Amino acid sequence: MKRVLRYVAMALLPAIALGCQNLNVALDVPTIRPIGTDQVLDQNPVWIPRPPSDYGLVYETVLQVLGDYGFEIAETHRYSGHVEAVPRISPGLILFLKPGSPDLYDRFLSSLQTYRHRVSVVIETADPQSADHGGYFVKFIVRKELEDLARPLRSTVGGAVFRSENTVERQTEVIDATFFDSSWIGRGRDTALEQELIRRFKNSLPDASCVVR
Repeated sequence: MKRVLRYVAMALLPAIALGCQNLNVALDVPTIRPIGTDQVLDQNPVWIPRPPSDYGLVYETVLQVLGDYGFEIAETHRYSGHVEAVPRISPGLILFLKPGSPDLYDRFLSSLQTYRHRVSVVIETADPQSADHGGYFVKFIVRKELEDLARPLRSTVGGAVFRSENTVERQTEVIDATFFDSSWIGRGRDTALEQELIRRFKNSLPDASCVVR
């Protein structure tokens, strides 16, 4: 009976695979870009051709995109157009369904060491008299930071030193847990994640013709 079920399962695998390819299911999963592949880079800051009345829409879309990628807002100023997000730990290869850097190499580094992303967004109004005829420039800045530990986490080596020879007076040694203040080392900007946020931002903006005035 088990052999029959095994043959049936093997026969159904191609049909299941073809059926899954025909399903138009849009999973909200970031695309991991293989190492060495070329990608179309958007300008950063990206120009958004919107009228002055759509500033609130642009601002709210920025907050929505950051929220979709798991970033909490630390500080924001609607009138100056500055948004600062709370640093977020970067997911590795194991958490491939969790939004993060689409670059495979950065995902691999995050699997071996603790990295985090610090995101800043700046919204500037374009000059109406310029060649762009107004609109907004939205700049996404994603900084990578590596955690700097004084010693490996939960390491018991060097936590205490005992004397091996016998002593006349035996004293009780109390071993306390090792406390340390973690710091972070800047490792430059994550261009791949910046481009991912820009594409998500542009796709999240509704069509100008569909906006109700």
